Amino acid sequence: MKDGQATRRRLLDAAAAEFAAYGIAGARVDRIAATAKANKAQLYAYFGDKDRLFDTVFQEHAGDLVNAVPMTARDLPGYAVGIYDACLAKPDLVRLATWARLERRPAGDLVTTMAEETGQKLSAIADAQRDGHIDPALAPADVLAMVSMMALTWSPASLFYAATPADPETDHQRRREALAEMVRRGFCPADPHGVATVSGTATPPRPTIP
Repeated sequence: MKDGQATRRRLLDAAAAEFAAYGIAGARVDRIAATAKANKAQLYAYFGDKDRLFDTVFQEHAGDLVNAVPMTARDLPGYAVGIYDACLAKPDLVRLATWARLERRPAGDLVTTMAEETGQKLSAIADAQRDGHIDPALAPADVLAMVSMMALTWSPASLFYAATPADPETDHQRRREALAEMVRRGFCPADPHGVATVSGTATPPRPTIP
């Protein structure tokens, strides 16, 4: 890798860590440059300003965010658990996305450059609905949104409890099992007796809420 390319790469990596920790407003270009063993003049030459640097970083990681877990529409519980584990492995992706939502796109789609990938997920959900694996009464986009947010319950964006790899494995396993069960109950078709089924297996009847 040429010196210029190596410097640009170091700046992007340092900026990703800085933005994940502090957001756009709190990030400091002098810290980014120092971490990258570069100078602010080089940062500005490559990226223009801090806002455009954030956009470049987020764009680079958008694919990692959208494709962190392969879509398995016929196994939504497994897909949700995969997102839980991805949040443990790459918490900075969630933090970057949270800052992007707060400081860049407060409404509408968060990632606007991955329409093809999102469309493939929605098509997979629609196919699974036709095959009886997912409740067909729900819009595929709503299924994807709700399953994803359920999987983020313990992520760095959590308003309740943010899990880390340092948590006891028994806690992680309890959360994985609870998440899988709730996704199974919430999105799998129910037979006339109220028993949710997934690929021939059954879960307890859904509770009746007064």
